[in-house]
Amino acid sequence: MRERQVQIPMEQQAFRFKEIQERPERLAPGHRMCAGCGGTIAVRNVLKALHPGDKAVVGNATGCLEVSTFMYPYTAYEDSYIHSAFENAGATLSGVETAYRVLKKKGKVTSDYKFITFGGDGGTYDIGLQSLSGAMERGHDMVYVCYDNGAYMNTGTQRSSATPMYADTTTTPSGTVSQGKPQARKDLAGILAAHNIPYVGQTTFIGNMKDLYVKSERAIYTPGAAFLNVLAPCPRGWKYNTPDIMEICKLAVETCYWPLFEVIDGRWILNYKPKNKLPLEEFLKRQGRFQHLFKPGGEGLIEAFQKEVDRRWEELLNRCEG
Repeated sequence: MRERQVQIPMEQQAFRFKEIQERPERLAPGHRMCAGCGGTIAVRNVLKALHPGDKAVVGNATGCLEVSTFMYPYTAYEDSYIHSAFENAGATLSGVETAYRVLKKKGKVTSDYKFITFGGDGGTYDIGLQSLSGAMERGHDMVYVCYDNGAYMNTGTQRSSATPMYADTTTTPSGTVSQGKPQARKDLAGILAAHNIPYVGQTTFIGNMKDLYVKSERAIYTPGAAFLNVLAPCPRGWKYNTPDIMEICKLAVETCYWPLFEVIDGRWILNYKPKNKLPLEEFLKRQGRFQHLFKPGGEGLIEAFQKEVDRRWEELLNRCEG
């Protein structure tokens, strides 16, 4: 039987950013993702949470990430990799995980593997929701990671159900007739938590990435189904200065547009509560997709958006205190 060194979970040890960053890269350089792409940052750092020496099978729904990190027969992934269709990343990896368990039971596979699949919000919130829901409901030992950039960026920045209120997209353009997308974004983390799976986490790129690393490790090493929702800004679709990505993520958290929380075995846990909650406009004004809201007449739209964010924040606080 193969001996394994016992790993101390990140949350139980002093956080060593440099040590984690020095782990071998599982997403190789040389891919074709845009400079400053949030999706790339999410994938690279989620995979850093794998313990050194552990093996993984990585799945990937069609999207920006897939077309830019994989062109048959070449892939940027150091682990085993599977490209699935837009709509079936959850089903694909759940099938692989099932086959692995059968082969291991028969003694035909002896190594331990982790199963992680990535999808953008188009392939997760929308087109792949039924596949994801089925995989989570069945309880497969896998992690689904959504890199949420709030639109169908790969095909031209069309709105998705993850697109925030009043965002300017190519299918909800701002102008004299429309003020951007009229609907609020879908609460996908809440939907997945309602599946009663062992772990759900919501995170983004903050400070030294500790929140992202800790939640990624919990998701990967929690037995059973797990879901991780990562806010992953897109400089082209969001229209902000590329080097400002970390500041954009910080503002998303400090305004409570993107709260940091976990749901562990049904228990809601708030990971961060701003000492001085910033007004939502601090997050909005840094992005070109919301610039129409700051023209005369846009005050009421910002107010409506703020009320929606406040409502969801209070709902989250009640869930975490209950």
